[in-house]
Amino acid sequence: MGEDRTDVRALAGLTTVVPPGDPWLGMMLAEHGAARVWAELVAGAPPPTVDEVPGDGPRMVDPERSAAHWRRWHTAAARVDVDALMAASAAAGIRFVAPTDPEWPGRLNELQAPGGRRSHGLWVRGGGDLRNLCLRSVAIVGARSATAYGEHIAAELAYDLAERSVVVVSGGAYGIDGAAHRAAHAAGSTVVVLACGLDVDYPRGHAGMFADIARTGVLVSERPVGAVPRAKDFLIRNRLIAALTPGTVVVEAGRRSGALNTASHAVDLHRVLMAVPGPVTSAMSVGCHLLLRDRQAGCVTNADDVLAQIGPLGDVPPGPVRVVTELTPESARVLDAVSRNGSGPAVIAQACGQGLEPTMRSLGLLAAAGLVERCPTGWRLPR
Repeated sequence: MGEDRTDVRALAGLTTVVPPGDPWLGMMLAEHGAARVWAELVAGAPPPTVDEVPGDGPRMVDPERSAAHWRRWHTAAARVDVDALMAASAAAGIRFVAPTDPEWPGRLNELQAPGGRRSHGLWVRGGGDLRNLCLRSVAIVGARSATAYGEHIAAELAYDLAERSVVVVSGGAYGIDGAAHRAAHAAGSTVVVLACGLDVDYPRGHAGMFADIARTGVLVSERPVGAVPRAKDFLIRNRLIAALTPGTVVVEAGRRSGALNTASHAVDLHRVLMAVPGPVTSAMSVGCHLLLRDRQAGCVTNADDVLAQIGPLGDVPPGPVRVVTELTPESARVLDAVSRNGSGPAVIAQACGQGLEPTMRSLGLLAAAGLVERCPTGWRLPR
């Protein structure tokens, strides 16, 4: 099940040194595989050559600039201890999900179009299964400096959608994001997509909310433990919010807004884009009104409007989706070691006679198959 372990470890290592969604790295991985790219990067060998997509457009690879990037990545990669990275992540309750793992959301594969910023791997924290959560989901985004009107609408939308087993995806920021997450978590599940390591609470004021969400939902990032957010990371992160769901709702957005960046990604990915109208005198609704004026977004005012726009969500049954799969001997031993009352991964690893990292890997795969679930004490058999 899943990718070769060497490739998975290489992908995890690459998240520490290469910016998320780097197109050149995506081309190298597609042609040569993660294990070779990582090995040659660590060794300081020349970068593997890539065949560019034919066409009349501009070159995607600038040899001089790419060589400078490769040298900088090599300097960083030479200091990376992947074993220590995986151990620190596991200790923080964070798992790495590679593109062919059962927990990987299939919608993210649409980022792999030529020249696109494909995702090379995700760090995930929380008791939910990312793929299952995103099957029936909607993104709600908007201004950080939201008005009381905007936060009220975002909370009402998120709560009503969560009550109908629709998972709300957003970016964890103050304002609209926070209002949507809190309301969705109160009624169901939510997914937080962050631009930093999942052990870094940003914004700090949402640390308690993130901890609560991790019990039933998930937090997601392309950046490893310890990584602090940089300004550009938020814009790169926005493409994940748009890609994970079939539709995005913009509740409030100024003329210049990160929410409009997420909206542009939704349009590029042919997702359903929706916007909530606001007072014509409100600067925080200018972006929404522009989307509506230019017919880029459909007008929504409540959960019924959102579900009517999305449409195909009705074809996806609510609740967790079990994945039927054949277990490897290793995963079977891990499953046998899981109790109904729950126990921590270290206890399970000792009981099945395997290391902590492969045990965590098997637990993630078993969770995706619906055979185990997270609980306050660690992992248990489903009740």
